[in-house]
Amino acid sequence: MCSLSRFVTVWSVLEQRVADGRLPGYAAAVRHRGTTEVRTGGCLVRGGRDPVTADSLFRLSSLSKPYAGVLTLALAEDGVLALADPVTRWLPELAGFRVLAAPGGPLTDTVPAAREITVRDLLTNTAGFGALFDGSPLDVATVERGLGAGPFSPQLDPEEYLARLAGLPLAAQPGERWLYHACTDVLSVLLARAAGRPLGTVLTERVTGPLGLRDTGFRARDARRLTAAYLPDGADLALLDGADGIAARPPVFEGLAAGLVATAGDVLAFLAALADGGGPVLTPGSVAVLTTPSLTGRQRETAGDFLPAGVSWGLQIGVRVDDGLPGGWGWDGGTGTTGWADPARDLVAVLLTTRGYGGPDDDLGAFWRALHRCL
Repeated sequence: MCSLSRFVTVWSVLEQRVADGRLPGYAAAVRHRGTTEVRTGGCLVRGGRDPVTADSLFRLSSLSKPYAGVLTLALAEDGVLALADPVTRWLPELAGFRVLAAPGGPLTDTVPAAREITVRDLLTNTAGFGALFDGSPLDVATVERGLGAGPFSPQLDPEEYLARLAGLPLAAQPGERWLYHACTDVLSVLLARAAGRPLGTVLTERVTGPLGLRDTGFRARDARRLTAAYLPDGADLALLDGADGIAARPPVFEGLAAGLVATAGDVLAFLAALADGGGPVLTPGSVAVLTTPSLTGRQRETAGDFLPAGVSWGLQIGVRVDDGLPGGWGWDGGTGTTGWADPARDLVAVLLTTRGYGGPDDDLGAFWRALHRCL
């Protein structure tokens, strides 16, 4: 890091949160106009002695999702699949879906699906299944079956996951409604089957290997470098996953909805490669497809507040569409992670923390506001 940092205001914001006890640990990385700065603070474990360093490992949670979009387009470039392909080509378990006759209605009141689900539907989160958060019978059944959205991958093997999903109706007809999370887990199974190899192997071959991201994977490469993860619990913090927890063990389900572990530098390098045109992973044309808003006005409306104001959805990545906001694309994760690129400003920035989202005080917007004031 430069001895005289342009982003001293940003680092001060983060250090104050560590000093206040609100943020047990963090790692941030910023690239602006060819110069990269990395900053870390706090400890791997709350109250511990081992400090967070540049090679500390964090659970990305939903910040894993853009990797799913990139890997899908990489395989499309290789001719392994096409976005218009029906998913039943690789996922026959999902044939014959039925759809709730009315939103929030009983699970037995259904109509046939009007068309098949495609790979593009999975990429755009419009397949008809996903997180509802409305207490409806379908929402309750989804959670009870272990299919709900969460900070980690499902604790089910892929075959059991698909079987349980196929036993439920869709919440909406394919293409009608934006619903979060489940599409990415289904896409993860599809990518492994389409490539004929485990998802971790395909990700290494096509994305992380070419980019030299040695610390990005579905488990901590070195458990000694893994941080703990916490969630707010009133005025205190509760342990979500220990430094020797889920992220330190081989996964039951290799999923890109929330399954990756990485360093801040690895995430920065991933986003920076896309901002620089995609090489050696994607062509510039595929990067443009990835980061172009994919939703119709109606689909965006169905997302409600789940997509932040001024943000739409590309292919497994958020895209800013409000001219009054900083531009670019990226996403956030529920374990307290955020990574966005703004090519117009030649800016890529990542913040990985050990404090998950639990309320308005956990908004990482303060990081971005401070960062943009420094530009």
